[in-house]
Amino acid sequence: MTQTFHMKAMERKLQRADRKQSVLYLFCNFMALTIISAYSALMFSPTVQRVFPEGGDSRKQMYMIFVMTLIGCVVFTIYALGLFFRHKSGQLGILMALGASRKRLAPGLFREVFFLSGVSAAAGIVAGFPFVWIIWQGFRLILVDSSDMALSFDFRCLSVSLSFLILVVGFACLTAWRYLKRTDIMEVIREEHINEPVKELGRWCGPVGFLVLFLGAVLGYSAPYFCHIWFSLYPPEWIGVLYAPVFAGLYMVMLHTVVHGWKSRKKNPYRNIISRSMMKFQGRQTVNNLIVVTVLIAGGCFAIFYLPGNGIPAIVRYARQPYDYFYNYRADQDIPGREEIEALGEEYELTFKDWEECDYIVLGMGGDGMIEEGRRYHVEYIPLLGEEKILSEDAYCALTGQEIDVKPGTYMNLTNEEETSLYTNKTAKEFTNMVTREQLFTEFAGYAHYDLLTGEVGCSVLDNDDYARISESLTDEWRGRMVRFNVDGEDSYSFANAFYRLFVSSFDESCEYASFYDRVQKIRENEAGQVYWGDTDSMSKVSYEQSDSFVFRQWWAYQPSFRILDQNDYLCNMAVMFMMFLFIFIVCMITALVVCYTRCQTIALNNRYIFEDLKKLGAPPAFLKNEVKSQCGNVFRTPALVGTTAMYVLFIMILYGNDGRIVQTEWFAMLVCLALLVVIGLGIYTVYRATVRNVERRLGIG
Repeated sequence: MTQTFHMKAMERKLQRADRKQSVLYLFCNFMALTIISAYSALMFSPTVQRVFPEGGDSRKQMYMIFVMTLIGCVVFTIYALGLFFRHKSGQLGILMALGASRKRLAPGLFREVFFLSGVSAAAGIVAGFPFVWIIWQGFRLILVDSSDMALSFDFRCLSVSLSFLILVVGFACLTAWRYLKRTDIMEVIREEHINEPVKELGRWCGPVGFLVLFLGAVLGYSAPYFCHIWFSLYPPEWIGVLYAPVFAGLYMVMLHTVVHGWKSRKKNPYRNIISRSMMKFQGRQTVNNLIVVTVLIAGGCFAIFYLPGNGIPAIVRYARQPYDYFYNYRADQDIPGREEIEALGEEYELTFKDWEECDYIVLGMGGDGMIEEGRRYHVEYIPLLGEEKILSEDAYCALTGQEIDVKPGTYMNLTNEEETSLYTNKTAKEFTNMVTREQLFTEFAGYAHYDLLTGEVGCSVLDNDDYARISESLTDEWRGRMVRFNVDGEDSYSFANAFYRLFVSSFDESCEYASFYDRVQKIRENEAGQVYWGDTDSMSKVSYEQSDSFVFRQWWAYQPSFRILDQNDYLCNMAVMFMMFLFIFIVCMITALVVCYTRCQTIALNNRYIFEDLKKLGAPPAFLKNEVKSQCGNVFRTPALVGTTAMYVLFIMILYGNDGRIVQTEWFAMLVCLALLVVIGLGIYTVYRATVRNVERRLGIG
């Protein structure tokens, strides 16, 4: 009984002596689970799910960054666990040397590991919800607030957090079992001081690593494009595997950083030899941590680039808009006329000028379409490909002020000034009157340019006589009017808001659908005995009751363009999407900096005895400080440079890959993103300086 009592007391004493490592493990686990819990809570939130379109690029980017963050947190947790057990092994070895059997130590070890892992992980999961709520409410209070910004949770997100908790606890118990199976007591005692060097490659591995990283990024990014071009194939889900060379290249770059560094040492081969040796002797852990930090910083940059990448083109578009007010409506709707609008303007002391109205019609347009065959498809000409808004030459001239001459039997397709619109068609051979089914045979005669007429539904211009002939007998359902005007003087947001609500309330339920709901395609598929996807998919539904929501203003088929309303409400309309990516940026950067801070602490403090020996040998404080700065600098500097540079290059590739060129607004976005990288760099440098000072203080060389 006495022996058992003393053994338990010894075990508790050893645990208290090593409580700093337990606290570090608790902190790392807690941080990882908090990040995962907060991210998944926001990602699954109905607030976010309503705004991010199903299958859209924004949602794919959100999921991609989450996977990157998840991988980073997994590696970070495994690293913290390995560090904890390296120190724990000393306790186990001492107790074994004193006669404790593995069977005797197992219950206490598993109990401690299960308690530390379970409590820290559970606390992290719980903390994730108030963490995301506080940040989100801060966004609403400081930046922007709207009805769309009311945050709600879907607790299915707990499936992700609980899976991560099970992984953490399970891996911790497995590691504990592995340590208990070891038979060499002296090896167990000395585990804490055993180095983990990596295999040294030549100095070529760094430059080659950058090359492999770049080639992997190009291969992964361009593979879906080549699937379409070469094989007429929708990219398979596994195609993301082609990004694998990126991680191989990243490993080589970080290996070069740890083993060789990036400064030439021909003149002074012994410069920073101590800090380099400490990193090299713990190379396996250091390389893994540098990779995690690089991935997290890259994910954070990718998220923050979304804001200028989408915001700047919108801001420039609104500024360039030639008219203050532009809208269109179907002829069978009872929309306020000019007199009613002018009367409303008088209430706000406004008068209008440059008023112009014109008729348009909607026809069925032929063109090349993709016929799906499983994952493959082939291009085939379809006489009723989709609906198209049609203007006559005179109507186009009156509306835009541009003279245009369209030859009989041809059409000119509308696109924006930069010719980046996705909704153009130069393959049509006929237009079809959807009431009489009369056809007008035609051919493409070039593009006309006018931004306000470029939308999800294409627009074309016909010769006056062709327009008159093909529009005969069309019902009001297939006719419409376009209106544009300016305010004489300074515009009023209050008027624009009142006019918008009056405009929306004037439509009946037959116009309550999204802009990508194609009535011509519906008729074609119904006549072929098929069900049109827009009649079953909730994406095509919008509601007048939610006319202030992001979904309605982004996708309603008859959404007007009121400059002052769009400019002032843009941030409100995009708030959820922007705040989500801003949150992702914050999460990724916090996690990356925590990993960097933790790694610098462990490398230096695990080698405290080296600094003590150097002090005894007479090394001045300036020399020791320089070694600390060199060591911490490699941990912070290389991942930051590689992560930010890689994402900036990828951002440029995406902008160029969208349409094969970089237009003016994209150049502006690139400059803003470059400025953001400078700010991010300053933030990382600030944390680096604080880390250096903390390490110096703990080593007693401050």
